[in-house]
Amino acid sequence: MEYSETTIFITGQAKPGKDDAITSVYQTFSLSLFVDTDTDRIVNLACNTVMEETEAFIRCLLVGRSLTEELPEMVDQLQRRFFGMSQKTLIAALKDVHNRYLTIYPEKRRG
Repeated sequence: MEYSETTIFITGQAKPGKDDAITSVYQTFSLSLFVDTDTDRIVNLACNTVMEETEAFIRCLLVGRSLTEELPEMVDQLQRRFFGMSQKTLIAALKDVHNRYLTIYPEKRRG
């Protein structure tokens, strides 16, 4: 996949629960987003899930959404549709990415 000049790569992390398979394989959960800084939209993502299908489903839920405007909606989608053991970890990593993005681009903060 090719990305435009306005696309950045940004990663958020969270610590999974001790019973999560991610812990035994990776110790930490990473959610990497490719974000178009002109629109703040997520254009692709990668994460260190154990199964490829899990990453594909997360991609389905998050790609196309605005990182600055749709965080509550993304969290809601994850709470309503993603019931993997890493649900809370995934949400924490998403919030970490959101916070990092706003640290890099403080002018994009609401209000």
